[in-house]
Amino acid sequence: MFKRIFYHGLIASLLSAIAAFIYKRIYFFATEADFSKVLSTQRIIGLSLFICLLISLLNYGLFRWLKNKGEIIFNFLLSMLSFASVIIPISITLPLNVLYPELFPGLAVPMVFFPAIAWFTLNPLFTHNRKN
Repeated sequence: MFKRIFYHGLIASLLSAIAAFIYKRIYFFATEADFSKVLSTQRIIGLSLFICLLISLLNYGLFRWLKNKGEIIFNFLLSMLSFASVIIPISITLPLNVLYPELFPGLAVPMVFFPAIAWFTLNPLFTHNRKN
């Protein structure tokens, strides 16, 4: 079971990083605001991997600990933590040499939800044979 959840996290992080990279490119072409010094491609990949593996550990722990109610509590916690983490990109102080700092939340806030969206999107592929 742990291997399946771990692979779920890895593939979700890949999907999340791809979505974030595409969104970053679209945002750049729409606004001409370049935040690559603050939010580089390597950082996007690293954060996606880190967050999705944390989601995997949370999922595994709740399923082991709570068995039948684990999925409900996990889905609730993941949704709440995603909404609560919106405060992170809003509260970041950007360097003074970054142009258009007021546009940074428009780039980073949607990216906060990409790991959870990727996890929930791939969930049916990994839970069809899960045993409690």
